Amino acid sequence: MGKTVLLVEDEPNIIEAIGFILSRDGWTVHTHSNGQTALDAIRERSPDLIVLDVMLPGRSGIDILKDIRADEQMGKTPVMMLTARGQEKDREAAREAGADRFMTKPFSNSEVLAAVRELAAP
Repeated sequence: MGKTVLLVEDEPNIIEAIGFILSRDGWTVHTHSNGQTALDAIRERSPDLIVLDVMLPGRSGIDILKDIRADEQMGKTPVMMLTARGQEKDREAAREAGADRFMTKPFSNSEVLAAVRELAAP
């Protein structure tokens, strides 16, 4: 596959699980865990796909997503939001901010892999 994903997540267990699943599928996985500097990491890495947690230290994933969508270079990058809170208001906020997909923790490995493959399809 040869594609890159940037996982913006602060929970070590989630980082390890998603990193393992995606690298086994041929993805190059980069991680970042600080909301305050996430946009810099996204610009630096130019990933094919972003997996973005809603609740991050320093800055909310929703605010980061709004900035991604407003940026000319990053704006079209597919983004899957992750959250431990699956309430409808969270889903609506993610949709309004421009999320391509929304996934609630806990999730299954196959669910993550299927979503990432779908978002990366041409």
